Amino acid sequence: MTTAFTPEAATPADQLAIEDLLDLAFGLSRRTKTSYRLREGNTAVEGLSMVVRDPELGIAGTISYWPLRIGEAGTKALLLGPIAIHPQRQNQGIGLSLMRTTLAKAAAQGHALVILVGDAPYYARVGFMKIPDGQMLLPGPVDPKRFLFLELRAGALSAAHGLVLPENRYHEQQRLAQTG
Repeated sequence: MTTAFTPEAATPADQLAIEDLLDLAFGLSRRTKTSYRLREGNTAVEGLSMVVRDPELGIAGTISYWPLRIGEAGTKALLLGPIAIHPQRQNQGIGLSLMRTTLAKAAAQGHALVILVGDAPYYARVGFMKIPDGQMLLPGPVDPKRFLFLELRAGALSAAHGLVLPENRYHEQQRLAQTG
């Protein structure tokens, strides 16, 4: 069964249903993954958290993006994820629709680079590629084959070298460096 769907802005009232969907899709251990270190204490980028609603299931899909800084230069980037689709609605194009819609919005907002940790063949469908070995480091273990990027502005990857941090932690480190 194919369900008609349209990505729309997530609201604060959706948060509990989104968390339930993420638990269903990824299990409770999802919070131990390295990509979650980049979300802790961070705030999702305004206008890029979206859902697909389903009359039977409630929220059938969700996606969010988080602000990052890379290396000493503090190159700006976004972390895509999590993206989750309800098991009863997978393989219907919801994930691709959420990504295409939000990546276009991110580009329109002026963002230049998006990174993620995920299944390379799936994300390649919207243009993601493997980050060159050694170019960036995450704050925890990650399979380098699953560490991916997408340039929303040509050449954006070339400025991104070093440790990837959530934007809030990068700013904390900068303040400490100035006062220490």
